[in-house]
Amino acid sequence: MIVHQEAIKDAVYQLFDEVDALSVQGYDEERRVIYWNLGSEMLYGYTEQEAVGKKLEDLIFPEHMRDPVIAAHSNWLKKGIKIPAAEITLCNKNGGDVTVFSSHVLFTNERNKHEMYCIDINLAEARQAQAQAKLKENMLEAVFEATPDSFFLMEEDGSIIDYHAGDSTTSEYVGKTIEDFFPDHIANKFKFYTTKAITQEGILRFEYELAITNGMSYFEARLSHLQASKLVVIIVRDITEQYKAAETIKQHAYFDSLTLLPTRFLSLDRLSQMLKEAQRSTEKVALLFLDLDDFKKVNDSFGHEVGDKLLVAAANRLTLALRKADTVGRLGGDEFIVLLRSLAGSRDVIDIVENLLKIFREPFQVDGKELILTLSIGIATYPENGDCTSDLLRNADAAMYQAKLLGRNTYSLFTKAMNDTMLRRFEIEEQLSMALERNEFEVYYQPKIDVKNRSIIGAEALLRWRNPLLGNVTPDEFIPIAEHTGLIVPIGKYVVKQALSFLNEWKKIHRKSYTMAVNLSPRQFRDKALMSFVEQSLNDENIKAGSLEFEITEGILMDGSSYIDDALNEIHKLGIKLSMDDFGTGYSSLNYLRQYSFDILKIDRSFIKGITLNKADFDLVKATIAMAHSLDLLVVAEGVETHEQFTLLDTLGCDLIQGYYFSKPLPAKKLLDFQVAQSD
Repeated sequence: MIVHQEAIKDAVYQLFDEVDALSVQGYDEERRVIYWNLGSEMLYGYTEQEAVGKKLEDLIFPEHMRDPVIAAHSNWLKKGIKIPAAEITLCNKNGGDVTVFSSHVLFTNERNKHEMYCIDINLAEARQAQAQAKLKENMLEAVFEATPDSFFLMEEDGSIIDYHAGDSTTSEYVGKTIEDFFPDHIANKFKFYTTKAITQEGILRFEYELAITNGMSYFEARLSHLQASKLVVIIVRDITEQYKAAETIKQHAYFDSLTLLPTRFLSLDRLSQMLKEAQRSTEKVALLFLDLDDFKKVNDSFGHEVGDKLLVAAANRLTLALRKADTVGRLGGDEFIVLLRSLAGSRDVIDIVENLLKIFREPFQVDGKELILTLSIGIATYPENGDCTSDLLRNADAAMYQAKLLGRNTYSLFTKAMNDTMLRRFEIEEQLSMALERNEFEVYYQPKIDVKNRSIIGAEALLRWRNPLLGNVTPDEFIPIAEHTGLIVPIGKYVVKQALSFLNEWKKIHRKSYTMAVNLSPRQFRDKALMSFVEQSLNDENIKAGSLEFEITEGILMDGSSYIDDALNEIHKLGIKLSMDDFGTGYSSLNYLRQYSFDILKIDRSFIKGITLNKADFDLVKATIAMAHSLDLLVVAEGVETHEQFTLLDTLGCDLIQGYYFSKPLPAKKLLDFQVAQSD
């Protein structure tokens, strides 16, 4: 029997030695350790060598538990009072708490001595799991309280078994279905998506609107199927504020905030739909590109508030003049788009366009002011001028540009030649944007000749551009584009800098004073830094202001803006000479000569060409020279090409000439050589 007990004991020890999940300790009657398995070593930190022979209370029991443990052990041995299994907190080798579920068993060995064995199960992981479960429960409760969403938990058949809404949990929906408290059309949506969620993985969502006491509200529902528990979770969120914000954004994207007309985006979207309809019905569609003539003058003269009111009035006039089926949109600034649908032929388009031009000739009444605002209109039709929105818009823009060139207040139908012109314009604009950085510009100089002694007294700076892709591009092509894009400002500064630098070199080489004429464009006058830049450049090159001339055309003065007057006054104060270019081609040249302090008058080449051919041009040039001298102005004749023209101008008393008769525009080095040749 004893041998049998020992065999069982050895087998049990061997089993416990292989198990580290349970802590097993054996004690004798004196509570000294006789067995200490690997699980005990891992739980309490003592090795078997450290633990065996030590008393139980000296190893793992806190101070306050030692006496009760000794008493309980003694009562079991002497009185048979069994130590009950219980959850207790002991301590490890480092003094840390170890919470275990402890159970005990008492054996009598072969020597008739009692041995107690204790099996301890570590409850730390169980406590951690409980804590995590409690935390998740608390977090879920906090989520329910903090979020405005409504949560439904339903059976697959639609029966609601739980419901939460904000910080309240109510049972009013429990036991019911969605159909019990939603209108049929919304309940059917829920039913459809619930069925769909059960048959497929992932989260489904849909939106619906519901009329409540405060008006129409908008909601988003999300559904997920819990396959293991055969339940459906539905989360409903009020998205009314987001919906209204999105509608506001959409309104701004689709409709112009000033005129309330469709924006470019919406207009082109409508055009796309019209083209699809036209393809099916074989009807014509027309796109009109409208630009308000000289609208900038209104802003400059009366301010942007008046300008905005005028834009609104123009938008209303356009809308009232067209059919309800047509669309008027605002592309931006003073540009509008008109879409005409269901047209029988080109004559229908022309009738509508001519009517628009007619009604815009009637003055607008804005803030007690009577303002006249005309239109330039470009026309592109489907299918003749394109079959997509981008082609039609581009071609209508090209036609509008042509209408501007024709004198404004008119219309132009798109042609193939316009497309070629527009493509050329785009190519120039693209290459022009980096031409200055690539050092593709060069300033040429055309000599100015004193008529009496035939000596060079100065030159006019003329910009030349050679591009690797486009070759030589004429100023007549690239200057208007530079003006339109604003590139004329940095390019103009480049010309001023180059011209003054050359003038300084020219003076030093020949030890003689010369003048340098530079053309200014309308866009440069809007540059507030222009005059300070010019003054600094004069100082840098040690050039007197009187040696510099600025040539301007009548078109600049016709703008009538205050900044033009300010710039001209500053030019005069600095002592820079002011020259009126192309005199005789405008309508108000004489008035401007009286109004501004000009020093020089340049007679346009078109009149010089005719002085030896017809009396009218001769008389006009003669009168111009006499008038200019009476105003103490120097007279320059440009475009002089023949000896007969030169002789006649000399007879009429012209002061200076420019033209191929003496020299075409020359690079700086050649002008220096030309001067030397003339001196010889």
